[in-house]
Amino acid sequence: MGTNIPRIYPLLGLLSGYLVVLFFNPIRLALRDGLRCILRFKRIWVTFVLLGFGYSVFQFATFTPVHAMADLNFTQVSAPGTWEWPSFVEIWREVPLPSLEGVAGVFDNATTTYPLSILAAILLLVNWRGLHAALVRALGKRYGIWGYLIYFVVLVSAMATLLKPIAFWRLPEWGAEAPAARVLQISATVDAVAFIFEYLFGVYIQVYLITVCLAWIKGLSFGERDLFGFAMRRFSYVLEWAGIVVIVSSVIVRGPLLLAYFRNVPDVLDYLPVERFIMCGLILAFASMQVSLVLHNETLRAAFDAHKEFIRTNFSRVAWFLLVAAIHYFFLISSDAIVREAIGDRPVGIIGWKIVYVLVRGLVTGWLLASWVCLFRQCETQRISQETWIQSEIHY
Repeated sequence: MGTNIPRIYPLLGLLSGYLVVLFFNPIRLALRDGLRCILRFKRIWVTFVLLGFGYSVFQFATFTPVHAMADLNFTQVSAPGTWEWPSFVEIWREVPLPSLEGVAGVFDNATTTYPLSILAAILLLVNWRGLHAALVRALGKRYGIWGYLIYFVVLVSAMATLLKPIAFWRLPEWGAEAPAARVLQISATVDAVAFIFEYLFGVYIQVYLITVCLAWIKGLSFGERDLFGFAMRRFSYVLEWAGIVVIVSSVIVRGPLLLAYFRNVPDVLDYLPVERFIMCGLILAFASMQVSLVLHNETLRAAFDAHKEFIRTNFSRVAWFLLVAAIHYFFLISSDAIVREAIGDRPVGIIGWKIVYVLVRGLVTGWLLASWVCLFRQCETQRISQETWIQSEIHY
């Protein structure tokens, strides 16, 4: 009996199973409303696309060698059928952890913000649209004297974000003038401090997009400047939870990597996947913390209590949402790993695929974030079964 089954049949089976899960699940209304939301407010998914493009351009410029225009030869992608396409068995090890991080990002920080975080640091420091002043007021009102300490941390990390590209750009020259170990220690320290601002900027972006979704759900009308200010005030409440994530990440992930530049830490990189799994587990275990703090004037303790009650009463719906999100990121990460392996070192192929991948991932991430906000509100208002849950839309 022949064992060579055409690849089209497994693909058709996967597609059929995907459609069944997508259209016949208890949270399909939230998924539908999330799609309607991002179609009405394209900024939700376009924001993730812009941040993804920024990071992809940085990666390409840093790690993809293009020495001359001749390297950009479009014949490299003229016959993809002749490429050596790997099987899933060959790339599967690259899939689970990035997929899990993608799912966790929906509840925390869905995208890498570097290098656009440099522009964000500049805009914050020059008080663009009054956000710097709004941040100071919100921190002072929310945390009192401790707010100024938090502001100092944000300010220092913003400055480190501005220094980060300079540090890495000048690294070769500095290495010729000073001990290499010392230069690496300085650059690693700058990178570790800049991570705080990059992460908090990503959280602010997420808070802003959640408020856009909430405005659509409630049919509210906001001016753009007012929406940015409102998101900054809500961001001050989320900072308590974000601070916990930063501290835990610094202790178990960033700390050991930074320490390895100052003293010998055996096999420090070998523990990195486990540490990343732990961070994902923490975020997923408290999935509703961020959206709860954005949508309610709650203390951290009240948010923990609300989270426990939310999970207790809506566990099956949250589990279904995690399953749907995991399926999408599994397909995205698997496709990315397979195509990148097939492309190899073809720069034009890399550029073309990255454009497609960033667009699709941004669209999926924006849709899942909007769907999560819709699901959270539906669960709160106990209107899960209503087909006409959202009646009005926001108009600027």
